[in-house]
Amino acid sequence: MYSLGRLTLSILLLSLLAACAVNPVTGERELSLFGEDWELATGEQYYAPLRQMQGGDFVLDEDLVRYVQEVGQRVASEAPRDLPYEFAVINDSIPNAWALPGGKISINRGLLTEMNSEAELAAVLGHEAAHAAARHSAQQQSRSALVQGAVIIGGVAVGVATEREDYAMVAVLGGMLGAQLISQRYSRDAEREADYFGTRWMHAAGYNPEGAVSLQQSFVRLSEGRNPGFVQGLFASHPPSQERVENNRRLADELGREGIVGDDRYQQRIARIKRLEPAYEAHDEGRRALAQGDFDTALAKAEEALALEDGEALFHALKGDALASKDRLAEAETAYSQALARDQGWFYHHLRRGMVRERQRDYANARGDLQASIERLPTAQGHYYLGNVERASGNRQAAIQNYRIAGQSDDEAGQRARRALADMGAG
Repeated sequence: MYSLGRLTLSILLLSLLAACAVNPVTGERELSLFGEDWELATGEQYYAPLRQMQGGDFVLDEDLVRYVQEVGQRVASEAPRDLPYEFAVINDSIPNAWALPGGKISINRGLLTEMNSEAELAAVLGHEAAHAAARHSAQQQSRSALVQGAVIIGGVAVGVATEREDYAMVAVLGGMLGAQLISQRYSRDAEREADYFGTRWMHAAGYNPEGAVSLQQSFVRLSEGRNPGFVQGLFASHPPSQERVENNRRLADELGREGIVGDDRYQQRIARIKRLEPAYEAHDEGRRALAQGDFDTALAKAEEALALEDGEALFHALKGDALASKDRLAEAETAYSQALARDQGWFYHHLRRGMVRERQRDYANARGDLQASIERLPTAQGHYYLGNVERASGNRQAAIQNYRIAGQSDDEAGQRARRALADMGAG
C-alpha cells in the first residue's frame, strides 16, 4: 500500500509528465500546469485592478498614450503568438514596466521620461510582450505549484497592501496573485529569452536593434548609481547586467543596425511630461511629507505642482489629502471634485471624496462616491466607510455586509470594521 507521501509524489510525477508542452515562442518542451485559458483569464482579471493599485491610468496626455500603444502593437504584431495584447501607461513616477499573462502590458510614466528614443520604447515593450508570449508567468506558477506540492492557485488572499508610502496605504481586498505575477523576479533564462525575442520582434517591426543595446547600457549605468526609483521598480523584477548588454550587442550585429531610431519623434512625444517633471517631483515630495505627518509641506507642494499644471488630477488629490488631514473638509471636498473633473477613472479620487463626505454626514453623496470607488478597486477603506454610511442611514444589513468585507483586512480600516461589528452585536 502506498503511503500518503508516496501517493502525492506519484500524482505529482504523473502531472509533470502530462503537463509537458511545446512553448509557442521558443519551440522547446517545458512544464506547463497552466494552459492558455488560465493565461487569458488571469490577464483579464487582474489587468485593471493592478493598474488601479499603482496610480491609475495616465490621462493627462492622450496623444502620448496612443503613441505608446501604437508602438507596442507594432512590435507585438511580429510575435508568433496571437494574444489580445494591450498596452497602458500608468500615472506613476517610479520607472517600471510589467506584463501579465495573456499579453496585458503596462509602462509607467516615470520610465517614459528615462528613455531617449522610440527604438528604446520598442525594446521595452517588445521585452514585456516576449515575457507574455513565452509564457514566463505560467512557467513560474507551474514551478511554484510543484514546490508547494499542489496546483491550487485560484484562492486569493485579502488585505494586500499596495506597499506604497503614498495613497494612505490603502488595503486592497484581493489581487494577491496578480501582484505576485508582476513583482516576481524572472529567471536569468527568462530575461535572456525576453531580450532575444523582443529585440528580434522590434527589428522585424522596422526598429533599429541598437535601441535594445542603448537601453540596457542605460539601465546598467542607473543600477550602478543605485537609482532608488529603478531599484524599487523595474530593476526589482528585471535586473540589468553587462551580460545582457553584450547579448543584445551580438544580436544587433547579427540582425544589422538598421531601422527606425526615432529619437527626435520620441522626444517630441514626451515633451509635455518632461516639462512637467518638476511638478511631478513636487507631488512626490508632497506625498512623502504627507506620510510623515507634515501636512503644511504637503499642501505647499500640492500648490507648487498645481501652479505648473492645473490639469493633473494627482495634484488636486494631494491637495485634498493635505486639507483633509488638517480637518479642512469642505476645501478638501472641493479639491477632490477638481481631481474627479480631470480623471473619473481612478478609484482613489472617489474613495477620498466619499470619506470626506461621510465625515461631513453627506451620506447620500458619500454612498455614490464609495460605491464608485469599490467598483474600480475593492478596498478595506471603501467598504468600511460605506458601512458607516449605511449604518448612519439605518440600513443595518448593508452596514454589516460592508463591515464584514472590510474586517477581512488587518489594516486600521479592518480593525475599525471589526469593532463596529462588535458594537452592533454582529461580530
